[in-house]
Amino acid sequence: MYKHILIPLDNSTSDHAILDHIAPLAKQLNAQLILVHVAEGFAARYQNQLNLEDSEEIKVDREYLDRCQKDLIKKGLKVKVFLLTGEPPDQILNIAEKEQVDLIAMSTHGHRFPQDLILGSVAENIRHRTNIPILMIRNPQ
Repeated sequence: MYKHILIPLDNSTSDHAILDHIAPLAKQLNAQLILVHVAEGFAARYQNQLNLEDSEEIKVDREYLDRCQKDLIKKGLKVKVFLLTGEPPDQILNIAEKEQVDLIAMSTHGHRFPQDLILGSVAENIRHRTNIPILMIRNPQ
């Protein structure tokens, strides 16, 4: 059923909620996990255009993705990672299309309307812009 599952990560505690939930499903389905993190800081956004060295944000994010990948591989899963820069919803949907994913599995922070209006919601933005099935798990914290 699902062979390519994309998981957007934001390097927060909410990542554990989705990874703990989706790893057994991916193993059962023999699906490949595609982990995506989009760095949003100023230096990250303009790193390529300004030919900058990796910012601290990029270094931390790369290490985080590497740890997640290694942990999932130890569990017997196939994992591909992408560290991108720019607008998270745009980059996540670009990778979803490029990798031909058939499920997007993501955690949500559980914000309510006022916070989403102020902070924006990557999950809501993606939900409104794709026909790919989405599994959302709310961070229990």
